[in-house]
Amino acid sequence: MKTFKFPTSHKTQLMDITKEVKEVVIKSGIKEGICVVFTPHTTGSVFLFENADHNLRRDLLLSLSRVNPIEEAYAHVGDNAAAHLKAAQMGGSVSIPVVDGRPIFGKWQGIFFGEFDGPRQEREVMVKVIAG
Repeated sequence: MKTFKFPTSHKTQLMDITKEVKEVVIKSGIKEGICVVFTPHTTGSVFLFENADHNLRRDLLLSLSRVNPIEEAYAHVGDNAAAHLKAAQMGGSVSIPVVDGRPIFGKWQGIFFGEFDGPRQEREVMVKVIAG
């Protein structure tokens, strides 16, 4: 398993981690199987999303903010309930097929880390390639 650690720089942001995940799959030497990408954070997420149009990333963050506004009065004791809700909606992991030693994506797909409670000095994403 490979763990990536990285800082985030904004309250909310999307980071394309496709390149890093592809690298792990290729270096694993596994030709057929599955790649699991996971984050252990409850205010961050990992998900598949369109990676061609950067404006769509802003649209997603705006849409999540409309559904879970920071200013809302939540029952959560902390001040980051909206971040927890956004992360739960986007999910904490994805599984990608590995064929011929490479992860399989749709034409416009990439893997993203979503930061919803930043900035943070350290976030983690774990990647595990399993032969199958």
